[in-house]
Amino acid sequence: MMMRLIFALLMMLSQANAQGFAGLGTAADGFAVPERNPAFTFPDDHGPHPAYRIEWWYLTATLEGADGRDYGVQWTLFRSALAPETSRDWTAPQLFMGHAGVTTPDAHFSAERLARGGIGQAGVTAHPFMARIDDWQMISTTTDGDAYDALHLTARGADFAYDLALSAEGPLIFHGESGYSVKSAEGQASYYYSQPFYSVAGTLDLPEGRVAVTGTAWLDREWSSQPLSANQRGWDWFSLQFEDGSRMMAFGLRDTAGDWFTSATWIAPDGTTESYGDGYVTLTPRTWTEVAGREVPTAWRLSFPERGIEIETIPLNPQAWMNTSFAYWEGPITFTGSHTGRGYLEMTGYE
Repeated sequence: MMMRLIFALLMMLSQANAQGFAGLGTAADGFAVPERNPAFTFPDDHGPHPAYRIEWWYLTATLEGADGRDYGVQWTLFRSALAPETSRDWTAPQLFMGHAGVTTPDAHFSAERLARGGIGQAGVTAHPFMARIDDWQMISTTTDGDAYDALHLTARGADFAYDLALSAEGPLIFHGESGYSVKSAEGQASYYYSQPFYSVAGTLDLPEGRVAVTGTAWLDREWSSQPLSANQRGWDWFSLQFEDGSRMMAFGLRDTAGDWFTSATWIAPDGTTESYGDGYVTLTPRTWTEVAGREVPTAWRLSFPERGIEIETIPLNPQAWMNTSFAYWEGPITFTGSHTGRGYLEMTGYE
């Protein structure tokens, strides 16, 4: 049985190296694909969508410690399907991969878990909402309103652990065309929404001891079967929290010719949104840093003339490298310029 799991995970990894970063540009043969004018149903859509090949529950948090330091936390559960079906045994084609990380000004810790769906080791349920892999959990703690209104989050690695309570202070946000998020000029797309309004309180366990933390968090939900085109090799994704309470999501997808496809969502403090397609945002690397033996752009200039935004980002720790099966950079940032605030940056495809 264990050999079956290892073989399935190796299949996932080999397929992932085929086209685009992590295989996300591979053709969606046999799987469902997102369509325009989605009709989301909650709480069902907080749960899994096995007819689609790839899906994730992705949370990042910018935190301040009682010790006066800044921290960042990541918790992610990926679901990847070998076939668009489910079962409750070792033949289940649903594979799960969990990533957890903690960033401090001086260190970055990361951990990974791999599991097969259908055997109780990992999975997601919508009623009540729970996402888990081994002892890592994201669980709804509310009985009223949306299941994402209150969450309990736990994870641990060899050198860290965290236990956080999250409370949403605003509505769910839908990116692109009411949650239909276009990712390329060829039309690849995903279903994509977020809960960007969490307040956070809890503890981090680090080599130097336990520290109480508070702050804010952002949860991304996304699923598709081919979210990238075959020649897109990676992305740079920003979640930004402005001092006036506004928020913004922006990403740029890079292809092999050096061209970009960009998208952004502006989020007012009351949760109203405005979406911007390709070309409205310009992302320019400002500082390249050697990270894990490669050059990575750890500081950026972001230009968004439509909203009067000209900012430069600074990483809390330039060495925030996730040393996982698909390695990438992920860490908290601050920004200055026309606006100031905090956020998170994810960068993939830097080999």
